[in-house]
Amino acid sequence: MKKKLLSVLLCTAMTATMLAGCGGGSGDSAQAPAAEEPAAETPAAEEPAAEAPAAEEPAAAASDEEAEIYMFISSPEYADAINTLIEEYKTVAPNVTINYETTQNDYPTLLKAKLNSGEVPEIFSSTSGKEIDVYKEYSYDLTGQPLESTMQPAVASMMASPEDGSGLYGIAIKGNYFGMIYNKAIFEECGITEFPQTVSEMQAACEKISAAGYKPFTTGFNEWWVFKHVWQHFLDAAATDAGISSAELVAKFEKGEAKVADYPELYNNFFNFIDLAVKYGDDKPLETALDGELSAFGTGKAAMICGQGAWVEADLLAIDPNLQIGFNGYPVTDNAAQCQVIGGSDQALRISKDSEVLQPTLDFVNWWYTSDYGKSWFADVAGVVPPVVSDAESTFEVVKQGDALSAEKGAADLSICYSTDSWHQTFGEIMQSYISGSVDKDGACAQIEEQWAAIDGAQ
Repeated sequence: MKKKLLSVLLCTAMTATMLAGCGGGSGDSAQAPAAEEPAAETPAAEEPAAEAPAAEEPAAAASDEEAEIYMFISSPEYADAINTLIEEYKTVAPNVTINYETTQNDYPTLLKAKLNSGEVPEIFSSTSGKEIDVYKEYSYDLTGQPLESTMQPAVASMMASPEDGSGLYGIAIKGNYFGMIYNKAIFEECGITEFPQTVSEMQAACEKISAAGYKPFTTGFNEWWVFKHVWQHFLDAAATDAGISSAELVAKFEKGEAKVADYPELYNNFFNFIDLAVKYGDDKPLETALDGELSAFGTGKAAMICGQGAWVEADLLAIDPNLQIGFNGYPVTDNAAQCQVIGGSDQALRISKDSEVLQPTLDFVNWWYTSDYGKSWFADVAGVVPPVVSDAESTFEVVKQGDALSAEKGAADLSICYSTDSWHQTFGEIMQSYISGSVDKDGACAQIEEQWAAIDGAQ
């Protein structure tokens, strides 16, 4: 994307933010000390773990060069884990300082402002898939770097240019599972022996949970990105029922050739779910951010947590180590087979190709992906599905249950990667307006269609 287009998107995002802004409250910013921040993608059988260098540490391990690296990424839920990674790297390259900053709300807007002003971070983040090309002109092609040999092939495919399938324009903090996290103990107490697989079963479950004195949901609807994690489940079902791929359905919306009302999975089931979550959820849904979700679920007040995935489990267990965590897909239709988890690598960390400290930055990410510590960090510290070839087994319930569910029922498509975060942020803000009552369902659908074509269709 050229800088002129970045400016247009920045203006669009800023306008949308003024109309329906996302508030803070989720631990938005964290910075490392100066001396020292949604089936799982698995390697194909023909790419065994033995091919990965077991303990190789690239040039960063021996470099004496002094350098200061600016790392500005989203995903504040990984702040503690990344600070731990940075501290460990300090023992490997003591002359390298990594200034780490993370935020979630308005990240696309803030990143575009930095890029337009020429303040390009050495490491920045975007959604994988479609957004690879959005920031391609700023990104270093990692093809041929040592980390390429350890990256899972399925992850690498999400880091290539969608335009021609070439290049390696990012790395991933994690593979991911997206679905509904629920409290098994509350479900058992309420006499619900199996997680609801259909929309009618979900309605019945909410009534039972509410009657027992619990809130069925905590939603986090203060966060724009929660909506994209929920929406993609219904989008996948809509595409399947229409006999097309999720990518094809997204393309139809981008071209202005589709209406939300054409797809009952979106027009009826998605909006009905949002209404259900508001009815049976937080007292002030638009004021509840990630930290509020963690508190409500971790303390046993809410039975289900919306829009989250494997990344929140460590924080939940920090609140209650005995929490009985369950994980499943979203009931999206009355076809139980479509209640599936979603797996994949949705985030890409990009390296600035014009950085004045490019080599030290490459040394760091190569060490991250190839050293013994770096490869074990994903499962042992961050608690995520490793994006690298590894024999490590996760101890996290979301990952283990996600593995089992994807093996049993398959995993739905990671369809959020077919749209940009500029679109997703606008979509989330439209849904916040719907929840507040400032726009009705038909008005929200009209805005969704208009903005999808305006933001992503323009590219």
